[in-house]
Parts: sequence; structure tokens; C-alpha cells
Amino acid sequence: MKTLMLGNEAVARGLFEAGCDFVSSYPGTPSTEITEAVAKYPEVYAEWAPNEKVAMEAAFGACLSGKRSFCGMKHVGLNVAADPLFTIAYTGVNAGMVIGVADDAGMHSSQNEQDSRHYARAAKVPMLEPSDSAEALAFAKLAYEISEEFDTPVFIKMCTRVAHSQSIVETGERVEVRKTYEKDPQKYIMMPGNAKRRHPIVEERTQKLIAWGETAPVNRIEEGEDHAFGIITSSTSYQYVKEVCGDKYPVLKLGMIWPLADGLLTKFAASVEKVIVVEELDSFIETRCHELGLNVAGKDIFPCIDEFSQNLVADKLGVYAPVCGAKLDDVIPARPPVMCAGCPHRGLYYTLAKNKVTAMGDIGCYTLGAVPPLAALDTTICMGASISGLHGFTKAGGGKAVAVIGDSTFMHSGVTGLINAAYNESNSTIIIVDNSITGMTGHQQNPTTGFNLKGDPCTKIDLETLCRAVGIRRVRVVDPYDLAQCDAALKEELAADEPSVIISRRPCALLKYVKHNKPLEVDPDKCKSCKMCMKIGCPAISMVDGKAVVDNTLCTGCGVCAQLCKFDALKAPQEV
Repeated sequence: MKTLMLGNEAVARGLFEAGCDFVSSYPGTPSTEITEAVAKYPEVYAEWAPNEKVAMEAAFGACLSGKRSFCGMKHVGLNVAADPLFTIAYTGVNAGMVIGVADDAGMHSSQNEQDSRHYARAAKVPMLEPSDSAEALAFAKLAYEISEEFDTPVFIKMCTRVAHSQSIVETGERVEVRKTYEKDPQKYIMMPGNAKRRHPIVEERTQKLIAWGETAPVNRIEEGEDHAFGIITSSTSYQYVKEVCGDKYPVLKLGMIWPLADGLLTKFAASVEKVIVVEELDSFIETRCHELGLNVAGKDIFPCIDEFSQNLVADKLGVYAPVCGAKLDDVIPARPPVMCAGCPHRGLYYTLAKNKVTAMGDIGCYTLGAVPPLAALDTTICMGASISGLHGFTKAGGGKAVAVIGDSTFMHSGVTGLINAAYNESNSTIIIVDNSITGMTGHQQNPTTGFNLKGDPCTKIDLETLCRAVGIRRVRVVDPYDLAQCDAALKEELAADEPSVIISRRPCALLKYVKHNKPLEVDPDKCKSCKMCMKIGCPAISMVDGKAVVDNTLCTGCGVCAQLCKFDALKAPQEV
């Protein structure tokens, strides 16, 4: 059956059709929908893991047992999973194991523009790179065949545009694959003696994969009319090249991005007068071409920063640009990202900003507390870095400060930092902003919510008990809608001479089960235009003709703004 699918949904369909039985992932844009989609197939066990390292190790255990497995993550999540990756590359697999990684060129929802292709080369693991949804489905199935034929985990590398664009796929039937587990200590126990024997096997495997790639249909030469130059490309860059050039120039379209088919690269280069490599981010393909002694152009023409587009490709190639859209003549006002109206983090951040506290931030929707007018954060590095960084900051004499970390991020990478703070007696205050969900990636469950990926009730981690169990004696819970409570807690814990934890707890305002109060109204006669209510950066509040105005379609009635108004101008409707 033919149907439209997102690239991520197509990967999930490919996993299902390939007989994948076990999926473990951590949500991260733009990879999240793969796991959410595959969880809808009752034949597949799917879970959210606390972090990507755990997900990869769980997927390895499942493939070891004899069932095909998958773990998914975004590019920065692969950093977390790198430890098991490099060793699983040595052990190989039993049943097939596929690793999905999604890069975010353009940094739509990421803190860097990391190019995951380097991991494939460094870990000596093959990587397939689809350019549309049809290939996403097909490559997911092919990845298991490669995994089992060459005894290796296999990457499927997505990018934002392929993951979140739709194209036609043709679905098929599911196959069932079962293997038995047999003890093999020399293969799976990576002590130095065994690892030394496995490394030559890995190198031999790479050579076999190169030979396979020379004739594999995932790599193909598309002939063109004009051989003045030929283009080597892959992924979404291939789509841009075809939209701009059509069939005018020869194209070498690479579906297996590592290991690269050296013979095919050399053959293609010999067939054209000039070779141009079109690839987003780093000069990965181009570098390999130079290593082979091929004279190619690439990053001397194309940037190594940001996403490409049809217009950019046309401009850099110097060919006719198709009409891909039109700009409005009007100057559109900037629309910076902002926390939602009623966001439970807003009151806490106001308290931090008011007290001018140095705050180490972390990764999540609460990172938006860094932007004006709150501007309450000093750093954001990676998952869990707030707590570890705070420890170093205070131990090095940086003064009193706090760490701000979400409930999901705390379970992902914050617990070990907290243990370090307790163990090394760091005079630090850690604030866990617990909004009862993984907010930034679209409301996924996590170990603190009490529900699993499919929404079924499960074990709920008690944050207070966990913090005390690792050695934190001072643990307290505050309501971030109560500014006085937040202020008192912050001052008391900063004054304490030992590590402490403040849990700022209130569910995300966008959760369907959350019941909001009636929107507030402004009494214009009482409003003195002091703009105190504007200091919290709530999108429901604006100034019109010098008076505060509340948008009742946005306001959740949280009451934080009313606590700032010294003139009682903000009230619930019945009180005005």
C-alpha cells in the first residue's frame, strides 16, 4: 500500500517490517517520532530509557538474546552513547542491531551542529543515510541485513529535513527473525586479550563493507547530459541538487556514507571533467576523496555552517535557481522564543533574576529562562552539566550559585552530578524544576512521571527520596506559582553550609489534565503603568495605550503577575 509518511515514521515502519522486537530510546528532536511511531505497533516492545547510553546498552542486550533491536537518539545523544558504541563495534551482534541518529543542521532545537558521520568512521561502524521517506523505510530494513551479514551494529543517519518531511512510501509485511543466544566469551567479553583479537576482525569487516558498497544499489550513479562537472552528494543535499539540476549533470548518490565505496568514487571522478561534493556541515565525503587523491571541490564553494537549500545550491553551483518561494515585502517583527503562558518555571526564574543569583542551566524547555526579560541563567552546556558545573564553580571559589535542571534531564544525567556534590561536600544548591513530563521534545514520559512510553502505569521514581538516598540532607519542595515561598527557599538554601536540593514542582501548563484558573483581568483604573507585570515575560500580558492588558485566550490564571502588582490591578474576573 502506498501512503505519505514522515521520514521518522517511515523508519519506524521499516523497523516493524524488518521484524524488530525491541526498541529503547531517549527523546530528542529531530529523532523522537521514530520511537513514538514504532510504539504504536503492538508486536514491538518500545520504551523510553533514562538516557542514550542506557538505551544503546539495552538494545545490545536484546540483540544478544536473539531479537532484532533498535535504539534512537539525536546527534548530541550519540555523545552520551559513545562509550558502549565503540566496544559494541568490536563485539559485533547476534541478531541485527540498528542505531538511529538524527542530526540537526541549522540547530533548530540543539546546542551544536555536530556531524554524526564522524562517529561512524571513528567507531568503524557502517552508516546508511536516506534522502527521503521511501529510503528511510527501505534502509531500515536493509540495515538489519547488513548488521547480521557483517556482524556489526549499523547506523541510520537522519537529519531534520528528512526526519520531518513527508514523501510516498510503499508498505510491506512484517517478517519474524529469531536467533538463539550461545555463549561466546572471546567475542563478547572485551578484556584486553579478547579485544586485541577482535580488532583485526573489525578492520577486515570494513574492507568487506567497502567491497559491498561498490555494487550495492544504495550507492548509484545517475547519468547526466553535461559532463562539465559531476556531483557527489547524499541525504537531503541530494534532493536539493536534483531539484536545482534535474538530469543535467551526472550525480553519484551515496546511500552508505561509511565506509565509502572508494572504487565508485574514483570511477565517477574519472567520468567527469570536474567533481563537486555537495554535503551539509563537515567535509566528510570530500576529505575521503582527497585521501584517495581525487581532485574535488566542496567546502571551498559550500559552507560548513547551517542547512542548505535549493536556492543556496543553485547559487553556489552557478546554475538556474527554481522558484522556491517569495519573500514578503513587510518587515516582520522578531519573535523570540518564550516560555508558555502559565509555565511553572516562570515564577522560579523571576525569583532567581530578582536575587541576581548565578545559575548554571541545563537542557530543556526551561533553558528559555536564559532570554530576556528574565535572563536568569548563566550557562547551558549539555545534559546534566548544570550540577557538575555548579560543583566546580563553588569549589573553585566562584561564590554562591545554583543549578537548574528538569526532572527528565535530572534522571538522564543529573543523578551522578548530585552524587558528586554530596560525596565531595559541595556547598551547592540544586533546583530540580519538576514539570511532571519531558516538555521540550513534546510531552514524553520519563522515570518520574509514573507512566511508560505507551501510557501504562509503571514505577515512579520519588525525587525527594532519591536525593536523600545519595546523601543530600536538605531537600524541600516549593510551588513556583508562590513567589514568596520560592524567595524564602532560595535564600535559606543559599545560606546553608552544605549541599541542598529545591524541587520546584508544578505540572506543565500544556498537559491536558491540568485544570487552569479563569484568566485574570486588569482594572485600568488601578493600573499605574509601572510594568512590573511585564518583568516575567508572560506572552499573555502586553501594554496597550500605557495600560497592562491580559489576553484571555492565553492566560491560565496562574496568578504570578498578580503577586508583582502593588496596586491590585490584576484580579480574577469575579474580583474586579
